[in-house]
Amino acid sequence: MKIALPARMPRKSVSVLALLLVAGGLYVAFGRGDGGGAARYKLQPVDRGELTQSVSANGTLNPVTLVNVGTQVSGTVTRLHVDYNAEVKKGQVLAELDDVLFAAQVAQDQASLKSAQASLDLAAATEQRDQSLFAQEYISRQELDQAVQAHQAAQAQVNQSRAALKRSRANLGYSVIRSPVSGVVVDRQIDVGQTVAASFQTPTLFKIAQDLAKMQIDSSFAEADIGQIRTGQKVRFNVDAFPSRSFHGSVRLIRLNPTTTQNVVTYDVVIDVANPELILLPGMTAYVNIGVARREDALRVPNAALRFKPVDQPVAAGSGPKPGEGKKKRDGSSGTVWVLRDGKPVAVAIGLGITDGRNTEVTGGELKAGDAVIVAENGKGKPAENPSGPRFRPF
Repeated sequence: MKIALPARMPRKSVSVLALLLVAGGLYVAFGRGDGGGAARYKLQPVDRGELTQSVSANGTLNPVTLVNVGTQVSGTVTRLHVDYNAEVKKGQVLAELDDVLFAAQVAQDQASLKSAQASLDLAAATEQRDQSLFAQEYISRQELDQAVQAHQAAQAQVNQSRAALKRSRANLGYSVIRSPVSGVVVDRQIDVGQTVAASFQTPTLFKIAQDLAKMQIDSSFAEADIGQIRTGQKVRFNVDAFPSRSFHGSVRLIRLNPTTTQNVVTYDVVIDVANPELILLPGMTAYVNIGVARREDALRVPNAALRFKPVDQPVAAGSGPKPGEGKKKRDGSSGTVWVLRDGKPVAVAIGLGITDGRNTEVTGGELKAGDAVIVAENGKGKPAENPSGPRFRPF
């Protein structure tokens, strides 16, 4: 093609026109000739490296032993000896209830016991006298038997009075609330002047954590993940209070009692956690991550490449699945990625292993380290991120 230029056109204009012609030629050659080629797609190389598959869930930090301190008697709180976060020893007084009624009951039972003891002494003397009279045939056998029976009844009345006195003294002792364990008060639910009633069930007055240096996480894992969890597995977790710090623990127990909510079955996994710095507090939300499989030198392909499918680019014959196969849901051991060959996307079937949520292990197929796979189309959004779910940090 010939272009006639004015005889006196400046050299600078000629250079600009030449650049425009070159750019137009490149557009024809690459932009229109092969559909954009590599410039149309976002590529990412397949590499080798460490890969850890993990399962994640949310949980709550709790003391290993949390004792609810209650009361066995009803009454009005007259004194409080401890407050929140107080360190207490076993047997230490926590609170006191009004003991006027209990002390009065003890006095009454003591008087009843004295009366019963006096009746017992009289019955014993009467029986002894009747034994002598019966031997001399002054009284009948029936009168003697009545004296023996009266003595036995008086003895039973004494025993009953002693038991009543023991009970009233115990109730008087229960009016003083003592700590059953050594630990830290994490909750107080009473105040001075409040009346507590123990008629049907024991009310909770205090909650005492026995040892905050040893805690546990109660987490709920879906039934799809529970089969991969074993006792003793290492656990990594984070809390919102320390977002830049990771903590560690180990699986202690998988409880066999499932919880079903809206047809979703979960199992409680108990995780032991050491808390020597006492910075992990009861009630904190823990984002738990349990590593269930690990590869030291895995061939890794980005998960975005497994999700990618070209929209309108024809598939090169001979390398990809048959028409319609690309829409099938891949199983857990195989998948399809797309690579560029001669500027066109070509489907490549591969075998799949474990995944960490961002990359997946390649266990078979024609891919090798360094091969570039398509993860998205330019101008059509970024590669899909991980689906929303519990927060976790990959191992």
